[in-house]
Amino acid sequence: MAPLFNELFDPKQVVLELRAATQNEAILEIVDWLRVTERVANYYEFADLVMQREGRSSTNTGDGVAFPHARTDLVEQIVLGIGRSKTGVQFGESQSPVHLIFLIGVPERLVTDYLVCVGTIARIVKPQERRTALMEATTPEAFADVLRTGALLLE
Repeated sequence: MAPLFNELFDPKQVVLELRAATQNEAILEIVDWLRVTERVANYYEFADLVMQREGRSSTNTGDGVAFPHARTDLVEQIVLGIGRSKTGVQFGESQSPVHLIFLIGVPERLVTDYLVCVGTIARIVKPQERRTALMEATTPEAFADVLRTGALLLE
């Protein structure tokens, strides 16, 4: 599982300073970042799918973390875009702002892999000290390193 997470935790897919004030703006900003990596077939359609899914049921965990996602064949493999907001973004009905957003696109055929991915990331960011380290990371590379280290500790 470690090689998969080393690929997923790509510093090029980390936005350290989200400008977004709302969940839809945050989703659009992260998906736009993924568009540059050319890993999403249709930026607008993918963003719309993620927003529709988030509108049905918020992925805000209450710990300052959200996992907006879409199962779609607009991606050929699991894609992870990460956004960090120092001020926080309102996701769903929760009064707790979200500071760490892990936006996931997963092909329809990889449902099990998706569940493993979300579960692993959730376990990585569960400890408050790790979320603090992610909030204090000064570069996308340092941010990705915190995630990789967390993944290794779970093995």
